[in-house]
Amino acid sequence: MRQAQFRFYAELNDFLDRSRRQADFAYPFNGSPAVKAAIEALGVPHTEVEVILVNGVSVSFDHPLRGGDQVSVFPVFKSLDITPVLRLRPPPLRQVRFVLDVHLGRLARRLRLMGFDAAYRNDWSDEQLAELAPRERRIVLTRDRGLLMRRAITHGTYVRATQPEAQLIEVLRRFDLGGSLRPLTRCLACNGVLLEVTLDQVDLEDLPPDIRANPQRLVRCPDCRRVYWDGSHLRRLRAIVAEVEDQLHADGGRGGEGQAGE
Repeated sequence: MRQAQFRFYAELNDFLDRSRRQADFAYPFNGSPAVKAAIEALGVPHTEVEVILVNGVSVSFDHPLRGGDQVSVFPVFKSLDITPVLRLRPPPLRQVRFVLDVHLGRLARRLRLMGFDAAYRNDWSDEQLAELAPRERRIVLTRDRGLLMRRAITHGTYVRATQPEAQLIEVLRRFDLGGSLRPLTRCLACNGVLLEVTLDQVDLEDLPPDIRANPQRLVRCPDCRRVYWDGSHLRRLRAIVAEVEDQLHADGGRGGEGQAGE
C-alpha cells in the first residue's frame, strides 16, 4: 500500500469529508492509478477541476500516481492568470446551452424564462444525459456528483443550491451570464424559441374570450404550439425576471466571475 499527500483548494472542499477539508491528508492506494481516478474516488468530479499540481508540476488527468507524491488540486480560476499552467478542462463552449438532470426541472423552466437553451426531460437516464451532452455540446447541470464523473461529460457543474430561485442565480453567476439574458423568448414547457404571431394565425379556442375580443401581442412556440399573451401569468413572470436582474445588478452589473461554457 502506497500513500500520496493531497490538498484541495477553495470550493472543491465542499465535496470532501469534513476531516479532509482545508488540510493536507494522506491518500492510500495500490498500483499506479491515474490521478483523475484518485480525485474522483475522494468525491470530486473532474468537471470541477481546473489544475492539478503533482510535486509542484502541472499534470494531466491521466498522470500516474506514485508513492510520496504531493498533489494539489484547484478549481476554476476566476481572476488569476494561469496561462503557463496545463489547463485540464476543455475550452468554454462558444454557445451556452444546458442539459439538466431529472431533479432540476424547476431550474430548467427558470433558465428558459431568462432566455437560455435548457434541455430537460423527467425520464432521461444518466446514460442518456452522458450521451446527449457531448453530442449537442451542452453543459450538464446536476446535483449528482456521480453523473459528472462520467468520462464522456466534458462540460458540467454541480449545482450547490437546493431551491430553484437560488439555483438560477448560482448558475447565472457561475457562467457569467448576467449580460446574456433574453427574458421571455423561450417556451417554458418545451424550450422552443417563441415567435410573434397575429390573431388569425392561432386557434381562437386556445385564447380566453377577453383576449379574442381585444387583440394584443401574441407569441407562439413553433414546437408545442403553446400560445402566450399579456395576462396575469406573464406579469408574474416579469416580476420574477425583475427580481433576478436586481440580484445580478447587485454584483456590479455582472452575473458572476466564471467563464461561460466551463
